[in-house]
Amino acid sequence: MSYYFAVIGTQDNPLFEYEFGTSKQGGDGQPRFSDQVRHLNQFVLHSSLDIVEEIQWTNGQLYLKAMDKFFNSYISCFITGGNVKFLLLHQPPGANSSNVTGGVGGIAAATTRSTSIGANPTSPQTEEAVKNFFTEVYDNYVKAIMSPFYKANMEIKSPVFRSRVAAAGRKYL
Repeated sequence: MSYYFAVIGTQDNPLFEYEFGTSKQGGDGQPRFSDQVRHLNQFVLHSSLDIVEEIQWTNGQLYLKAMDKFFNSYISCFITGGNVKFLLLHQPPGANSSNVTGGVGGIAAATTRSTSIGANPTSPQTEEAVKNFFTEVYDNYVKAIMSPFYKANMEIKSPVFRSRVAAAGRKYL
């Protein structure tokens, strides 16, 4: 499974972006987004912000689960108390570039099922893993923004934060 994680500020500006693959079940941690899909990741996440804002005022929860879908890619969201959004786009292993164009291959990939956790982004096990990932990243985010040199809605450039996000991804996803 491939993942694209972004922290979106209160003014809908990207504060942090990270792309990685699964490290579970023999994965090597490398993202498997095709070249056609890779450049759409940021657009897909930002297009889901309208849905996030609708749900956040009706739900009252910080973790919104898999709240949006774009072809075979799912978007999960975690909202901080300061209205900063953590968005995770996860693409099951069978998804490929034909899903973007709606080709026949996308239908075949969508109908194949696997028993692995990553193959079903809406399963309780996957939801729990994503929630644990968000919780650990949130702890690290709070530590990063407590720096006296950080200003609100400023891009997070800390290599320590990046490495801790990568470690959380390896640990849970």
